[in-house]
Amino acid sequence: MTGPRSLLILSLSPLRSDPRVLKQITLFRDKYQLFTCGFGPAPDGVAGHFELDIALASWPRDPQRLALRRYVDVYWNIAAVAQARKLLRGQRFDAVLANDTNTVPLALSLEPKHGVHADLHEFAPKEHFNKPAWRALVAPYVRWLCRTYLPAARSVTTVAEGIAEQYTKDFGVAASVVTNAAPYADKQPRPTGEKIRMIYSSAGQRYRKIEDIMEAMRGAPEQLELDLIVMPNEPAYVAELKALGEELPRVRFREPVPYDQLVDTVAEYDVAISIIPPTNFNLAHALPNKFFEAVQARTGLIIGPSPAMETLLRRHGLGAVTADFTPAALVEVLKTLTPQLVDEWKANAHAAARELSSEHQIKGWEHAVDGLFARQEA
Repeated sequence: MTGPRSLLILSLSPLRSDPRVLKQITLFRDKYQLFTCGFGPAPDGVAGHFELDIALASWPRDPQRLALRRYVDVYWNIAAVAQARKLLRGQRFDAVLANDTNTVPLALSLEPKHGVHADLHEFAPKEHFNKPAWRALVAPYVRWLCRTYLPAARSVTTVAEGIAEQYTKDFGVAASVVTNAAPYADKQPRPTGEKIRMIYSSAGQRYRKIEDIMEAMRGAPEQLELDLIVMPNEPAYVAELKALGEELPRVRFREPVPYDQLVDTVAEYDVAISIIPPTNFNLAHALPNKFFEAVQARTGLIIGPSPAMETLLRRHGLGAVTADFTPAALVEVLKTLTPQLVDEWKANAHAAARELSSEHQIKGWEHAVDGLFARQEA
């Protein structure tokens, strides 16, 4: 071999703001000749980038072909896939890291010498299962996509144990787990004052029921304050939340911050709330970025009874679990908060920060991608 081996990281997402993909880029850019393909400008430190128009759809908008189950045509006519295919035509890579099921057929079509590793950020067949039209038209297509292409990937990772088990059960692929852990932050816990400051950050999507978090503040003790950082995914919904916030004097909204500033922002607070109602399969198995960001920020955590989060929280003593996902259950936990209890949670987060950091977790990707080359060279 005359030069470094080439690796393409492929994702139909804005690469410079996708936390999971950015971790992959940071991990591999000094190890391989790294190329990227995704929405928006090139990430830092890559050898080359194939930029996709961020206005292009990354999922099918073709109800007629979906209804007729002309799934091959459906896939290759997705606007972002079609542009990526055109940009990548004639390119040769030693290996491809394909993010999410919607890039796996494209990655395989490039015929990389050492194969494809698929990193699946959700359980794709049930991603929007709460929407009847998606369930009727798109879900059968996604199941076909998984059934047809995932077995051809040489290795697979996903974000949580329950999702990995479902991929194995439904499609026979062995998936290992790489969580959405945040990079290790060299911080010390900040002592909790008499005022206990809480933070909730989330995408602004109605199915997350953010209003329930806010409503709990009506019954919360006077020494508690809540700030929210809500992305404007659904502007009308976010406007409703802000109108509700006008009725709640101890609730404030903050502007979203870049990903690389999020841990520092969370570290200004004493407790992070990570309650995610199980309104679909993926949310029921959620182990989200914000859980790990709170650990690196050395804040306590309050979560709902989501199995993946609850396992880690109880193992490390990171915070409290509500009895269910209702505002009343959150109020009951909020009534137990004292500076002393929160300081215990912060100390436990500090003790667990290295183990729960991305530096520990991303070894799963390193093992998988290195394994592509090792298998071919053996």
